[in-house]
Amino acid sequence: MGYRQLVGTRTRLVLLFGGRSAEHDVSCVSARHVAAAADKDRFEVVALGITRAGQWRLAELADPLPDQLDADGLAVTPAEVFAEPDTVVFPLVHGPMGEDGTIQGLLEVADVPYVGSGVLASAVCMDKSMAKLVCARHGLPQCRYQTASADDRAQEVAERAIAELGLPLFVKPANMGSSVGVSRATTESEVVKALEVAGQYDQTLIIEEAVTGQEIEVSVLGNQDPEASVPGEIVPGSEFYDYSDKYLTDGAKLLVPAQISEAAAQQAQRLALATYRALRCEGMARVDFLYESHGRGMLLSEVNTIPGFTPISMYPKLWQASGLPYPQLIEMLVDLAVERYERRGQHRRIDR
Repeated sequence: MGYRQLVGTRTRLVLLFGGRSAEHDVSCVSARHVAAAADKDRFEVVALGITRAGQWRLAELADPLPDQLDADGLAVTPAEVFAEPDTVVFPLVHGPMGEDGTIQGLLEVADVPYVGSGVLASAVCMDKSMAKLVCARHGLPQCRYQTASADDRAQEVAERAIAELGLPLFVKPANMGSSVGVSRATTESEVVKALEVAGQYDQTLIIEEAVTGQEIEVSVLGNQDPEASVPGEIVPGSEFYDYSDKYLTDGAKLLVPAQISEAAAQQAQRLALATYRALRCEGMARVDFLYESHGRGMLLSEVNTIPGFTPISMYPKLWQASGLPYPQLIEMLVDLAVERYERRGQHRRIDR
């Protein structure tokens, strides 16, 4: 019996969470909520955690679930868990060593269906500097930026960036998410300090102009024929939508739908789909924009291939507003994972 026939009955859904990046805690919260929302009549949910030290553990799924899953429990190897029949893996490991193609490569070698983009798209989207190059090649509008190395002299980088981009500036690690390591700098000394902070998280750094505009997000779902959700808007509770706003204080306002014109909403959806295809995303992604209503319009900010699934996360909220409730969203993602697995398998068959 093939996977396509099994989906729709009861599938073993492995939630892969935790990880060794600075986004470990975010991942644990995401996994808890996916586990709680997954249809138990359709899925046998298994929670596989990766500790901060890189150990693989089976997490206990108690009833009711705690506020977040703990990446602790019985020690296992990935091969043991993935080898079980009728398995689909849902990676919820945010950031480096999870969202960057590394986990996806492991799952490809394990020959198991998994939710989300493949190795290439995951790696490119995680590295914002490479994603910007690809998007520029496709003519997608972006804010002005520079790249630097953590080994470069911060003072020289700051002077060069200010001369070309002005102030204020945003400085961020190229390979990180959830606003970890991101700073807004309004003076030269603050730019230098921001470069030092970002350099603690990655070798490659991004320096971007500060854009005065609305923060718009679009959720995209699908493989070869993706669809875009209604756009949402982030109104930060502080200077920008930082880690605290996203996961700790709930200080930001999430407006669904976004407070923009219908023409602007359609532009955001159109650009989100074009970006999704340009970067070869599959399954899901959240595409973020900065919107200058009286200027350049929608400017692509970044693409997240494993967006947060916490109660205040925008990805599921936007699909809820678009008519796809959370449990059905999970089912759709699993169906897309199976479809992709079977389609790619047709190209891998070797005639003997």
